[in-house]
Amino acid sequence: MKTIPMRNKIRIQKMVANVLVVLLVLVCLSVAIGQMGKETTTVYTTIDRTIVPSTPIPSVIHPYDISKFSEYGYGQYQYGPGLGYDERLDLMSAGYSNANVNEVSSLLRFFAMTDVHIMDEESPAEAVYFGIKENGIISAYSPAMSYSTQMLNAAVQTVNEINEKDSFDFGIFLGDVGNSGQYNELRWFIDTLDGNIVNPDSGIKDDPVPGPNNDYQDEFKATGLDSSIPWYTAIGNHDHFWMGTNPPTDYIRDSYTGSDILKIGNIFAPGGLYRQDFYVGTIDGSTPYGTPIGAGPVNTTSPITVPADPDRRFISVEDFMNEFLSSTSSPSGHGFSGAEPGFACYSFDPNPDVPIRVIVLDDTQSADDLDIHGYGHGTLDQERYDWLVSELDRGQAEDKLMIIAAHIPIGVEMSGALGAFMGWSTQAAVTEEELIAKLHTYPNLLMWASGHRHFNTVMPQYSPDPEHPELGFWVVESPSLREFPQQFRTFELVLNSDDTISIFITDVDPITEGNMLAERSRSYAIAANQIFNLTPPIEPTGSVSYNAELIMELTPAMQEKLKTAA
Repeated sequence: MKTIPMRNKIRIQKMVANVLVVLLVLVCLSVAIGQMGKETTTVYTTIDRTIVPSTPIPSVIHPYDISKFSEYGYGQYQYGPGLGYDERLDLMSAGYSNANVNEVSSLLRFFAMTDVHIMDEESPAEAVYFGIKENGIISAYSPAMSYSTQMLNAAVQTVNEINEKDSFDFGIFLGDVGNSGQYNELRWFIDTLDGNIVNPDSGIKDDPVPGPNNDYQDEFKATGLDSSIPWYTAIGNHDHFWMGTNPPTDYIRDSYTGSDILKIGNIFAPGGLYRQDFYVGTIDGSTPYGTPIGAGPVNTTSPITVPADPDRRFISVEDFMNEFLSSTSSPSGHGFSGAEPGFACYSFDPNPDVPIRVIVLDDTQSADDLDIHGYGHGTLDQERYDWLVSELDRGQAEDKLMIIAAHIPIGVEMSGALGAFMGWSTQAAVTEEELIAKLHTYPNLLMWASGHRHFNTVMPQYSPDPEHPELGFWVVESPSLREFPQQFRTFELVLNSDDTISIFITDVDPITEGNMLAERSRSYAIAANQIFNLTPPIEPTGSVSYNAELIMELTPAMQEKLKTAA
């Protein structure tokens, strides 16, 4: 082998050094060029800042008077200070103090969205009239409803940004992904999560503001949830009932895909579903503001027709479950793969290295309930109750901490109370009191996570035995992505140095900066909230947002198991 002279070695070293410098410059230039035109997004949660609506000028204004919102100051807001974690010791032993307690390890991180209410506003079978009439209700009409797909896409983008900094183990949707059990509403939801082209226009093509990506009818390429995040879903009452209130009659079912505006009576009164007193109306998708049309009493309103669309067809529970099999994101079926047809319950373990199980429960009513007071109640028939008990028994025996994820919360409205539309059904196989008593027998149950009421509340279910505080659990409700505050929650389960567990729940406002349509959705949602004069019952802070650290005691067996996992 030849020996290289020293001077040549030095020359070669210099040449290599020069080449490395050139390569380094090229790499830096490549990175810079790659960043050109790419917006740097800062993700703020409500820990960092909160949305504070401005006070509008008192005026007689209707929720559909969108062109007047700016004039009177409706829908405007500014950012306020962040909201810290409210330390909740409700379920701890008397005298407990965590003054010298530190966090040992993070066990699980996930996000939860609920009540997205993807809505086909041009459908002839939505209940617009019940929102625009005097003393109407926001769940029937809100100017933000036309932007449901765009706001969902903004929320997904926000999740992806958070995930880049601190990854999620999974995400879950807690029901009411659609508004009225329509096929196209469900399809738009799944396509948004999958990152497909979404065309939120039905009937004939409308373009109220000429050009792309500048109105609620324009199709768009959804961002799609980060492929590293598996997502799951529960079923809600709006996912398989007409407007979430009733099983559709044959006439209502035909109206979905027809051209004639649905006629109906007062659905909140006995027999109203079978009357034809009012045209429910629809939205004129060719107008920039989405003008309500064809709504009002039959005897004073001229009937109109709209272009029909077969994709507006009503879907059953089984149809709902099967559609998730036609998704390109993970996991296959999003929880419903291999499930019994029509039985929308399942469980999964998010991380094989951490002993935590999520039990996804269908606690919505069925068409067989024959409830004259509407179908927004929570319930369990015998089959679902037996399944739940079996899953809880299995999780307890396997030393798993457990989370129940269901659309409808428990223990939030007195069962059978007058006007308790969202309370527990009197026709359930098990009463709410019996169900809660049974749940108190599982020391490994951490919480019941839900949506449905569009509230942002946290309620303790105290242990019946003061000597065993671990028998208590939390009921955590998350707000709607459609109605203000249009937030989702993140959850982080943390093991503490004193062998307790903390659940950190954080509200997140979707990023709307630079997103004209999502920003419009937020403004309209705030305006609707102001016009309908709604004040969500957020306790104990009085803020529209609520962040908390929920501290819980664990059994000795779970303490040892979590130490091993940590």
